[in-house]
Amino acid sequence: MRDIPLIDLIAIGWFLLLWVGYSLFAKKRARHIHCLSSILRTLRVDWMYAVTHKDQHIADAALIGNVERNVTFFASSTILVLAGVLTVLASSEQFVRVIDQLPFTVEQSPTLVLFKLAGMATIMVFAFFKFTWSIRQFGFVSVLLGMAPNMSRSTVSEEERDRYARNTAKVLDQAGHEYNYGLRAYYFALAYLCWFANPWFFITASAVVVGVLYRREYRSRVLRALLATKGYEPGPMPEHERLAQHAAVSTQVQDISEKKDKSE
Repeated sequence: MRDIPLIDLIAIGWFLLLWVGYSLFAKKRARHIHCLSSILRTLRVDWMYAVTHKDQHIADAALIGNVERNVTFFASSTILVLAGVLTVLASSEQFVRVIDQLPFTVEQSPTLVLFKLAGMATIMVFAFFKFTWSIRQFGFVSVLLGMAPNMSRSTVSEEERDRYARNTAKVLDQAGHEYNYGLRAYYFALAYLCWFANPWFFITASAVVVGVLYRREYRSRVLRALLATKGYEPGPMPEHERLAQHAAVSTQVQDISEKKDKSE
């Protein structure tokens, strides 16, 4: 650690603070504010509830398989990136000479470069574990789709359909979250690359990544479009909607319950 300048220690501390802090912030905020995570949770419950009213689930399985292939692509790419980082580790001195020839770079010792490469390898390992765990959970969803109750089974009650929809959507939601964590690691890895040139670039790039993530998850046009499908508006959730989000109850099931209450 003595060979690492103070500004580099500050930069890596700032990077970790932003990454961990934003992840915690986004997870907590999703419970009270409309965002991509909250609306997708609702739509996944509605999707799984619709599955219980179908006799064929071929299209649904194809959709899950398509997402699973995307995650598999990123997992495979992560292994290739990790292999490249390990290769550079074996020839760090040549890598230092290449960096020194780039514009806006600062002088850095081989020890510092090794430290930076080890950090990049750690980020890739983290992303790989997130992607592979996401793949496994999408596989679990495929199993759940295979045993989904359908309209041909008249003995299946609405309560059973609701329970299936909520729990299957929860597994699907968790798979989506792990995929998102892996993608987020890629975003921050791009900011991390700036550290090889200049710690000030690294500090700036980390803040820019957080700004991009925040805008896409809370201020993007696609978020407004997704919210509009349910008649929601960007901003804080109303109390009744927040409770429904917490319970992960679909709109269809709530409507059915209300109709039953009125009929009684």
